[in-house]
Amino acid sequence: MEEKNLAPETEAKETVSKNFIEMEIEKDLADGVYDHVQTRFPPEPNGYLHIGHAKSILLNYGLAQKYGGKFNMRFDDTNPTKEKIEFVESIKADVQWLGADFEDRLFFASNYFDKMYECAVFLIKKGKAFVCDLSAEEIRQYRGDFTTPGKESPYRNRSVEENLKLFTEMKEGKYQDGEKVLRAKIDMASANINMRDPVIYRVAHMSHHNTGDKWCIYPMYDFAHPIEDAIEHITHSICTLEFEDHRPLYDWVVRECEFENPPRQIEFAKLYLTNVVTGKRYIKKLVEDGIVDGWDDPRLVSIAALRRRGYTPESIKMFVDLVGVSKANSSVDYAMLEYCIREDLKLKKSRMMAILDPVKLVIDNYPEDEMEELVVPNNLENEELGSRVVPFGKELYIEREDFMEEPPKKYFRLFPGNEVRLFGAYFVTCTSYEKDEDGRVTVVHCTYDPETKSGSGFTGRKVKGTIHWVAAKTAKEVECRLYENIVDEEKGKLNADGTLNLNPNSLTILPSCFVEPALADVKAYDSFQFMRNGYFCVDCKDSTPEKPVFNRIVSLKSSFRLPK
Repeated sequence: MEEKNLAPETEAKETVSKNFIEMEIEKDLADGVYDHVQTRFPPEPNGYLHIGHAKSILLNYGLAQKYGGKFNMRFDDTNPTKEKIEFVESIKADVQWLGADFEDRLFFASNYFDKMYECAVFLIKKGKAFVCDLSAEEIRQYRGDFTTPGKESPYRNRSVEENLKLFTEMKEGKYQDGEKVLRAKIDMASANINMRDPVIYRVAHMSHHNTGDKWCIYPMYDFAHPIEDAIEHITHSICTLEFEDHRPLYDWVVRECEFENPPRQIEFAKLYLTNVVTGKRYIKKLVEDGIVDGWDDPRLVSIAALRRRGYTPESIKMFVDLVGVSKANSSVDYAMLEYCIREDLKLKKSRMMAILDPVKLVIDNYPEDEMEELVVPNNLENEELGSRVVPFGKELYIEREDFMEEPPKKYFRLFPGNEVRLFGAYFVTCTSYEKDEDGRVTVVHCTYDPETKSGSGFTGRKVKGTIHWVAAKTAKEVECRLYENIVDEEKGKLNADGTLNLNPNSLTILPSCFVEPALADVKAYDSFQFMRNGYFCVDCKDSTPEKPVFNRIVSLKSSFRLPK
């Protein structure tokens, strides 16, 4: 049979097990619970998205794709006190960049405020909701705790007529913030505290970014969210584990509001990365204190920050796929994310020559005014990327670490008397060097052998070391930024007082680096491998045509290995 001819790795892919969410969806389809699949990503526009949100976006979009369904983008904008258009726009950009295509299905919870109000009135008429005059603190006290049952509000048994009148007055602005709330009438003795007559509407005299001053009452998230899903005909409301205890309330709302074929909620584990900062409170302070230059600072793991640093949608999808979908919370090493970007870029990007810590190399026997053009491959592992022309001359820049006055054993780069290959060029032998008054090497002198040109077929002798270079006459001066984790990994994320334990070396700025002229006309987000230095991306905020700025995405080496 044809299956027997499958390669082992192909066979493994064919038999890979489905995650538990896919199993639930397929059961629902088989049982006729739903005849289609529709998912959504429903962020609150109160901050920037981070790597954990990427998992939710790609999971929801991927499920819709797999089952031929639709994927909605919806802003849960029910809390005008924390929401901004800035966040709306940044979230839309992030979702689109990740490739989650919501087509024309961009929605706002605030577009459904009229329907939510109707649902609240419907619940009042059913005797399932009441207006309560208790303060927020009194409601907390009446609610009880995990060992003490709740106590019913003295306003719980108001008549339907009185509740309708009071709720109408709340809507008309007759009460101050906090003076009255609308609560669901469920069960104050429930073991699930979320079911103890939760607040579903509150008074808030606030302008809303979408509805302006039309409303002075706003629905609570736990009430609004299931209604939004039901209105949009979402079949599977995929959310993280902290909403598991809220599922009975979700089901209660869609059931009591009598939606046909209501959605069902399924929870999965959040994505946690070790030693990273995702909390809005912490990031806000880092921004305000000037430690980072914004929510998209490349040391953060917001999606905007990862994009600015040079991560690709493909690398993040690979990371999310490797992490997988489970019911158990766990943390993943940041090194896995770095592994994914290396894997994604290594065959895609040209390997360019860039000198981050330059020292002048002078070839004393090379013709004074001659410049020649050398052809070098763009990527030795991917011939399809072709080759490019690089200018070569008498004076070059090399990395300072590629020369030593008194080298240790097994150092095969330049030192007095040693011969190395200049990548794509010639063999050179170090003859002398110059120092400044502080004892710092400023110039290395060498001679070259014109018979040893790369590609000439020279086989007379071999050298153990190859170093990269940039011709001084045509070099482009750029700035390079080297990033490390903003958290001090050895000491842990938090200090004893709850403040962040910051790494003082999280950013190193190298203001005077030199790159080959092919990199003179780069634009934002262009990325390359700089030979031996790592992968770099053109910064989208600070780079200019006159002085490009390159962010190091990731170094070339890592001790991380995928588990077998």
